[in-house]
Amino acid sequence: MTFNQITIAIFAALTVVVGCSESIHDTTNAEAQKQSPALQKEVVEMDHALRAAPTTKVAYSQVATDHQFMVMPMSGIDPYVQIESRDNYLDTPSNATKLVTTSPLSTFSIDVDTGSYANVRSYLKMGNKPPGDAIREEAFINYFDYAYPTPVTKARPFSLSTELAPAPWNADRKLMRIALKGYDIPASERKASNLVFLVDVSGSMNEPNKLPLLVQSLSLLAKNLGGKDKVSLVTYAGNSSVVLEPTSGDNQHAIVDALKSLQAGGGTYGESGIKLAYQQAKKGFIKDGVNRVILATDGDFNVGVTSLDALKDLVEDERENGISLTTLGFGRGNYNDAMMEQLANVGDGNHAYIDTLHEAQKVLLRQMSGTLQSIAEDVKIQVEFNPDTVKEYRLIGYQNRKLRDEDFNNDKVDAGEIGVGHTVTALYELTLVGDQGRIDNLRYQQKQVDNSTHSDELAQVKVRYKLPGNDKSQLTTQVINGSKGKPTFAQASEDFQFATAVAAFAQKLKDNHYVNGLAYSQIADIARENRGKDPYNYRGEFISLVEIAQNL
Repeated sequence: MTFNQITIAIFAALTVVVGCSESIHDTTNAEAQKQSPALQKEVVEMDHALRAAPTTKVAYSQVATDHQFMVMPMSGIDPYVQIESRDNYLDTPSNATKLVTTSPLSTFSIDVDTGSYANVRSYLKMGNKPPGDAIREEAFINYFDYAYPTPVTKARPFSLSTELAPAPWNADRKLMRIALKGYDIPASERKASNLVFLVDVSGSMNEPNKLPLLVQSLSLLAKNLGGKDKVSLVTYAGNSSVVLEPTSGDNQHAIVDALKSLQAGGGTYGESGIKLAYQQAKKGFIKDGVNRVILATDGDFNVGVTSLDALKDLVEDERENGISLTTLGFGRGNYNDAMMEQLANVGDGNHAYIDTLHEAQKVLLRQMSGTLQSIAEDVKIQVEFNPDTVKEYRLIGYQNRKLRDEDFNNDKVDAGEIGVGHTVTALYELTLVGDQGRIDNLRYQQKQVDNSTHSDELAQVKVRYKLPGNDKSQLTTQVINGSKGKPTFAQASEDFQFATAVAAFAQKLKDNHYVNGLAYSQIADIARENRGKDPYNYRGEFISLVEIAQNL
């Protein structure tokens, strides 16, 4: 291990200790405010138990100390031992620039997965630069909450807003933000949930930051359920088994005891486990409720059907039966991000990566309603750019969520879901007509619109979605006018500037050359100046990650 890696690792630990001491205990939503002192005590006890687990190859564990979270090395071992990585990622190069005259439409499915950000964070905190394909720009941007307008009625399940300002990395570029904010419902109105925990207990899970952390994370979720909910527990290794039949959510002792009984060992017969989990989901099925399998694993399947296409077909079939799939990733070494993210997409669920109990609290406690319950389904966005005003555009992220243009109006084409209270952000980089673009002007293209009619319009944004349980989609649209853009980047909203800093960081870390005009220190400055209200230190932690990355 190099001296530089050791230095960065120490710096990572110190920055998290300092940053996370700032107001971690504050709350901003009703569910977080209802967390009892007893539950907070449970988190502390869980972390202490996690630290006491046998240490083998774990890099670090997270220790809770009365509302503060810090990174601490496991005792008795090199805290940053380098492990041969067999992690698997989809090939996801950044989107290319498009000419409006030849490609006026941009169509994609929304995505609220955050697993990529948490996964990359774990690399950086260990002093390692992540693989480029591990970085999905939209997952970075959507990891954070933004203060977008909130819809006032469930009849309109989300708000649609836009903003335009110059790009901080190039004077010839503009940034256009499309923002959605899901309707938020009180916990009392949450649908009943039938959850099947499908847990990988194969031999590779026998590490403190895998099965022990997994057990503690799902225990947190279980403690937030009630009598109208049901929980089942299925495990798989060399074979699969039902550890807990559908059990009332208020029988938390039985659920937590079943989780704590799990031990790791054997192969990874994932196919059998998935089939058995869906059987349990059907057994405890709740009509008009949330029926979901939660797959928690560190990696790949090596026994049974291992073809990703075959697994996707299986998950898609069960989705049509009303059972969705969420995936939770753990650990490092043989982590199959490609499989986890794609299965969640096909399963109408979401994908998260759990590297600490702090992240488990975010995904499974503070955002539980949004993680489990959708308020809009098959949400697609299509943007039509005006060739009289926009020369080029580039969508930042969403590489594996792009759709064919004709799929936008096809209600049979699956797309992403918006959960309760979720925010969704998409950023486009634009070059306006008259500015220096990346692509030469075409000689033979003709004007396509009447300049006098749409002289100030940059684009029309269309969003198509279905209300839960409906087969027919609805449409909402909004026109973006250039005159409404901010004259300088500094005049844009706080959330716009922070999201831009996150997008710039993801692109720079991915080495895609589009933001070469912006240094890591400048990205950190933008984020720091626009941190805003940050009760859980998510934005503060982001700033520390940027500072770590500039030293790699």
